[in-house]
Amino acid sequence: MDLVIRPLITADVDEVVAFSVDAWGPVFASVEQVLGRAVFLQVYPDWLMSHAEFVRGVCLGGKARVWVADVDGHPVGFVAVIIDLESSSGEIEIIGVDPRHQRKGIGNALMTQAVDHIRRSGCGVAVVATGGDPGHAPARATYESAGFTALPLVRYHKSL
Repeated sequence: MDLVIRPLITADVDEVVAFSVDAWGPVFASVEQVLGRAVFLQVYPDWLMSHAEFVRGVCLGGKARVWVADVDGHPVGFVAVIIDLESSSGEIEIIGVDPRHQRKGIGNALMTQAVDHIRRSGCGVAVVATGGDPGHAPARATYESAGFTALPLVRYHKSL
């Protein structure tokens, strides 16, 4: 596997959105299991569309620097970073790897790219957020292996 981390180009966006939806399928299934179907549908009435729109917006919105992990000329992973110089922090807004390419070190390579960019930008802190449900366990493992420290937060939901 010849992996190259490079800046995202507009021609990458459709592929990034498509594999991102595939990658987040198990995550949203886990969230649904934790919340229950009724609450899940209130919070995420159409997660496929809203997730695709979110990823497309991050990729094209101009607020984040976005890189892709390229294998054989095709994006198979991506990471987006937003720098906030006022707080001297950089946030990894989103990171994802095509399910067909997971567990091959691509997520780690993207994390390294993101953290290096945050450091070069003069920030003193790098931040990334994720869920505490079972579907987010691989993300938590990636962040912890990259040296991030978790600050557990709890967000409660109730069906009305």
